[in-house]
Order: sequence, then C-alpha cells, then structure tokens
Amino acid sequence: MTALLRSTHEPGEATMLRTRLCDVLGIDVPVIGAPYGPYEQVDLAAAVCGAGGLGSLGTAVRPLADLRRQWARMRELTDRPFAINHTLRPLNEEAFQATLDERPAAISFHLGVPGDLIGRAHEAGILWIQQVMDVRQAEQAVRAGADVIVAQGGEAGGQGGEVATMVLVPQVVDVAGAIPVVAAGGIADGRGLAAALALGAQGVALGTRLLASVEMDIAGEWKDRIVAAEARDTVKLAHSDRFMPPFSRPDAYGFPRSLRTPFLEEAEAHPERVRPAEAGPRIVEAVLAGRGHEVLPFTGQSAALVHDVLPAAEIVRRIVDDAETILRRTADACTHGTPH
Repeated sequence: MTALLRSTHEPGEATMLRTRLCDVLGIDVPVIGAPYGPYEQVDLAAAVCGAGGLGSLGTAVRPLADLRRQWARMRELTDRPFAINHTLRPLNEEAFQATLDERPAAISFHLGVPGDLIGRAHEAGILWIQQVMDVRQAEQAVRAGADVIVAQGGEAGGQGGEVATMVLVPQVVDVAGAIPVVAAGGIADGRGLAAALALGAQGVALGTRLLASVEMDIAGEWKDRIVAAEARDTVKLAHSDRFMPPFSRPDAYGFPRSLRTPFLEEAEAHPERVRPAEAGPRIVEAVLAGRGHEVLPFTGQSAALVHDVLPAAEIVRRIVDDAETILRRTADACTHGTPH
C-alpha cells in the first residue's frame, strides 16, 4: 500500500500524496475538479489549480465570446495547468477549434470517444482526458491514444452511465495499461481517494463535493440542497432525451443524475407531456440566467457525504491529507497487525 505514496517532502515538512497522474498532468496532488458544462466556474477552477490539482472549465451552450472571456480570466488567475471540457451533447465545432487555438494543458471529454478529435488535440500539443462509463469506451480510449482515462461510475451527478464506480474502476485499470486512470462518481472525501488508489486508480475527479464550495458560482439554494441531501434524493433521469440537447454522433450516450425538481418529476412521470422543442430552450435559458437549479440541479449520490460549504482549496487539502493518513494506517495495519 505504501507504494501508492510518493513523498516529495524534505525531512520535517508535511508529506504530499503524489501519483503518476501528477507527472502526466504537471500537477501536485491527484485531484481533478470536474467541469460543469455551462456554469461559471473560473474562480473554482483557479482555486483547485492553486491547491495543486487540475481545475476544469466547461463549454456547453456558452457563446464563444463568453468562453474566451473565461479562458482569459483563468490565465489571469493562475499559471498552473487546467483543462477545457467538451462533449458530444452536442459538439460545438467552433468552440472546439477555439480550444485548440487556446492550447490549455488538457482537453477533457465525455459522452463518447472521438478518435479524430483526440488526434487534433495531440497535433496541437494538448493532452487528452477521456471520461468513460463502461469498459467498451475504455478500450476505445486506449486505442485512440487518450493520455488519461476517467472512469465515471453511475453514482456521479451530471451525465453518465450505470456501472458503479467500485466495479468500473478496476475494469478500466485492467485495460488501461500505463495510462493513468482517474476514479469519479461517489467520491467526496479522503476515504474515496484512498479507495480509488487501492483499486488501482491514480487519482480522483470531484464533482458534487466541489459544487458545494465557496468559489462555485451557483445559487446558494443549490448548495444548501446538496448539503441537506441523502443519496436517494438524487435520481437518474431515464427520459432526459426529451429535454437534453441531442448527441452529435450515434454511439454517444449518457443519462443525467439530479436532485428532484417539479419539472423533472413531471418529465419522468409523464415524458409524453414534455415537448422537446420547448423544454430544451427553457432549460438553457434558465441555466444562462442563473436559475438552472430550479429545473435541472445536477448532483451525485456523494451529496450524502457533503456536510458543509467550504473553500475549494480546503476541500482538496482535507481530501488529500485524509487519504494519505488512511493509506498509511492501512499499510501499518497490514504490516504489523491491528493493535488490540
């Protein structure tokens, strides 16, 4: 177990949890902040970078002028590596090309494995972080040359699959070879990071836990609901195709997980009543107006492990410190036996 820990400290200094993921991405701790589609998260991403992790920025449904403004501000706030995210729901080719021109350290991608886009990113000198939801996608990511693979379990908020993180991560590790694997879904504390490393992952991606951070620019009501939520308060939305944007390619898929709202309750109970031409634009309008939580507050089951709203740097530090403590205790227990 101690082989998981690579200390970079001098005698007398605090230790630091470091894995091969850190070497690949140029970061200090094995933590990636999840992207949140259209939501404003520059302050959060910069804070995650400042804490030694990899911050991320989403691009969904935002005008290109807004994205360029976010990217410029991100570079003002940090000189650390960060990722820009894209998806196939749908792919905005103009925004993707602008991302290549921007040359972030990495592009992250999910809801499909686009080998052609990975090739374009690599030609621009940009690393590729591919999120997968099943082993088939992981195999595709390996063949396509992904630099990092995020194995996202069905517990996660936002759009994902159905296989649980505890089952998916070892499967992806088995096919990834030397490519670092990152665990996502259901992880909100040091125990989750320690467990991910024990499963063979090289780090974790945090979504719901960082939604409930000081820096994340969403309504306080959404954060309060996360803090108060139990795991079963989040639901997988089987009929999301009635109101979510279409996929750009036929092999893409994903189903959101969210806290309940009156709109979602109605859409799931009576999907035939949802008019896609009206519901989709209504959701986009609400999101861009800062009212997305009233309609579709993406949230994962790890909300049950979130008990407060904290600065992002403190969240990252606590998770890393607690994971290191847990791993060392486990290694000691395995070496010396559990004390009586």
